[in-house]
Amino acid sequence: MANIGIFFGSSTGTTEDVAVRVADRLNVSQSDVHNVASADAAAADAYDVLILGSSTWGDGELQDDWIDFIEKLKSHVSGKKVAFFGCGDGDSYDTTFCDAIGLLYDELQGTGATFVGAYAPEGYSYTDSKAERDGKLVGLCLDEVNYPEESDARMDKWIAALDAAI
Repeated sequence: MANIGIFFGSSTGTTEDVAVRVADRLNVSQSDVHNVASADAAAADAYDVLILGSSTWGDGELQDDWIDFIEKLKSHVSGKKVAFFGCGDGDSYDTTFCDAIGLLYDELQGTGATFVGAYAPEGYSYTDSKAERDGKLVGLCLDEVNYPEESDARMDKWIAALDAAI
């Protein structure tokens, strides 16, 4: 199994909770789960696979702690596999659903990272998302506000896509 590090930004605790659940499902130690508010980007050097998580804020923006951290992380991702997960509100913010992970994906283009974990957005209810590329979501998108009962099945589908790639 690949050495996996999970890095997340969370303002209300929802994305942190998802990070813990992802770690449990992938048998990743909690010591390998890092809050970007206090993490050192160089910690990414210890991992073969990075799983990055962010909630989406405002009109499709990154969670605040990612704004500085992503710039520092860029020099630590070359040669690594990178996956994404995020939380959004597909009903109230249907045109920016989980945009934050699309923004992270865009920021890491050209860094030498290999992106993994894309899957078809079946069963989702949103109008537009920067997380969707070429008919697939670039990572796990959860709506813990409106559809928390769908999160486990969505996580299982995403983890299957990850397992196939790592």
